[in-house]
Amino acid sequence: MKKNKDETKETIHKLIEVARMYFTEKGYAETSLEEIVNQANLTRGALYHHFGNKIGLFQVVLESVQKGIANRIETEAAQSDDVWEQLFLGCRAFVTAAVEPQNRRIFLIDGPSVLGWESWRRMDEQYSMRLLHEQLQSMQDQGFLKPVSINAMTHALSGALNESALWIAQMPDYQQALEETMTVVSHLLDGFKSR
Repeated sequence: MKKNKDETKETIHKLIEVARMYFTEKGYAETSLEEIVNQANLTRGALYHHFGNKIGLFQVVLESVQKGIANRIETEAAQSDDVWEQLFLGCRAFVTAAVEPQNRRIFLIDGPSVLGWESWRRMDEQYSMRLLHEQLQSMQDQGFLKPVSINAMTHALSGALNESALWIAQMPDYQQALEETMTVVSHLLDGFKSR
């Protein structure tokens, strides 16, 4: 019985890994299921059994990208004990991870268009926005933030970061655009500090 579970996990992992490679390189629309199953050395039946269809597979791939970005945010934010620097480092980690070649197309371009904006947002709320909300709530509870709505601030800041990531992804000088963005984010965050 354990062998079957291990084989199932291996099959799922292989399909996700190969699909992510194709979705990254070619995009959702240009990727065929035939390419994925051939590269994974599996059958279409295995893919349909585990994911239902191409959209189901893409959704799982996008969720793995979202989890990876959330892990980056947590790792980068944990580099400091200062709550403001944690917030800044988390914001920077989000934008940096979102525009990386292995994430950009899946996360920023195909994710919202394939799944629809509302589904993409719900997934974003589960991962990156949840971390942002928790950090802001903790900061407010400790008296570091002005008395503002944490829900409103979370959505405003998340929207700014998502839009910034889309802008940075189109810029020829990625590093300069990232630094300019983070300067703006720093000034924006300064406005919320309780004095």
